[in-house]
Amino acid sequence: MLRLLILLSFTLVLNCKNEPQIKTNAEFTKPMPKLEEGRYNVAFLIMDGVYNTELTAPFDIFQHTIFRDSIKAMNTFTVANTLNPIRTFEGMYLLPDFDYTSENLPKIDILVIPSAEHHLDTDLEDEVMLSFVRQVDKDAQFMTSHCDGAFVLAKAGLLDDVVSTTFPSDIDTMRAMFPKLNIRKDILFVHDGKYITSAGGAKSFEAALYLSEYLYGKDIAQSLAGGLVIDWNLDDVPHLVID
Repeated sequence: MLRLLILLSFTLVLNCKNEPQIKTNAEFTKPMPKLEEGRYNVAFLIMDGVYNTELTAPFDIFQHTIFRDSIKAMNTFTVANTLNPIRTFEGMYLLPDFDYTSENLPKIDILVIPSAEHHLDTDLEDEVMLSFVRQVDKDAQFMTSHCDGAFVLAKAGLLDDVVSTTFPSDIDTMRAMFPKLNIRKDILFVHDGKYITSAGGAKSFEAALYLSEYLYGKDIAQSLAGGLVIDWNLDDVPHLVID
């Protein structure tokens, strides 16, 4: 019996050692991002359950602006309510660059809100996050969302007087949740004032390329698209721009 107990104890110890552990940020040594002067500061709001594509598509487009000459390029970085690892819906782990609940936060010129798993429910109850979005909105040049990120903008009260869109199958849900909003179907993105809302998914590339073309012109946008092997012609993309 004693030998059996010893064997069981040894097995438990081995299993504990083999069990994967999620490390805290204190165990990582990620340097702070270097933000170059004279660039747009572009923040990506991330949280547990963020979807890969709505994050990485615009991030890829905007980050590649640093490789183009004679333009005001973009500093790209992530913000979250923690510096601990964030797990995406698809299972990737990300280390946020900045904690928006702290005071050590750079000025944000463009906020990107990718979709996340709970943007239709519990995330909309996060008053700290919503307050952060409202605060950024006061000085930001552009507020953008992809897929259900539009629900965050809507809940923050920022889409009350603008036209918007979201993920196609969630448009009816958004209309029911925010009945006073002007939400459009059958388009990939809407640009109204400083707000750009997109259908999301792989079409997040199109919304990001549109903003690039708006800021830098057609040639730069096509160059950014070509670098990622994307065919880009704004005239071929169903969209709406409100003058």
